[in-house]
Amino acid sequence: MNVLERIVAGTREEVERRRREVPVAELERRGAQRSPELRAFAAALARPGLSLIAEHKRRSPSAGVIREGVALGAVVEAYERGGASALSILTEGPSFGGSLADLQSARDAAALPLLRKDFIVDPYQVIESLAAGADAILLIVAALTPAELSTLHGSARSNGLAVLVEVHDERELEAAIAIGAEIVGINNRDLTTLVVDTTRTFELLPRVPADVTVVAESGFSTRLELDELERAGAHAVLVGEALMRAPEIRSACAALAGGRALAGQRTHGGCASPL
Repeated sequence: MNVLERIVAGTREEVERRRREVPVAELERRGAQRSPELRAFAAALARPGLSLIAEHKRRSPSAGVIREGVALGAVVEAYERGGASALSILTEGPSFGGSLADLQSARDAAALPLLRKDFIVDPYQVIESLAAGADAILLIVAALTPAELSTLHGSARSNGLAVLVEVHDERELEAAIAIGAEIVGINNRDLTTLVVDTTRTFELLPRVPADVTVVAESGFSTRLELDELERAGAHAVLVGEALMRAPEIRSACAALAGGRALAGQRTHGGCASPL
């Protein structure tokens, strides 16, 4: 069993546990209360220039502990002040140290659209994401059957959530296009081996339809690399580890965001960032 298969198997067990604890009807009630407040994730990526999706990630199977002991609210506020266009919040627990509560914490601390970064394998998680404060979800083609991918994508869109459909090769890209994906993430990391090859984005970019928003994922950490991505036609880039490891998160984010940093210090919910 490879890394992806192990995480997905664990996720399916965890979903069944949560389903027993919180019925779908309760999640639907919560989701209905906040759906008018959804933030425009897709529009945030459509701004001129290369948009930065800044990710909060405490640890990962490939990198181990990345950064712990720093309040999530302080991190995402630093991202917002540093010029990020959207936020990616890891909510998977066993391998990444995240939780659903992180979504609400991020929502309280920053006004940016939120992507729930997790292994979404069940329609329950779509409603759960909406109820927990996400504006968008991630669907990983490699983790799903074609029928699951289509069902989950349709459910998310009908509930007002944007969907980042993640691919790693040409076959997966074709599957994403087949379901009408509007936002495609090209992950340079092979989730079965955890090996990163940043040429993957440049190989697949020309095969993506012109009306699809492309997000480059994994392996990028400098503004020079981001400039190259923009010239190649990418619309956004998702960066997590490089920002989480930075001694000064706000300035690191500003360096990647290309001048989009907020001019003044802004606080949300009384949380002023020391980062």
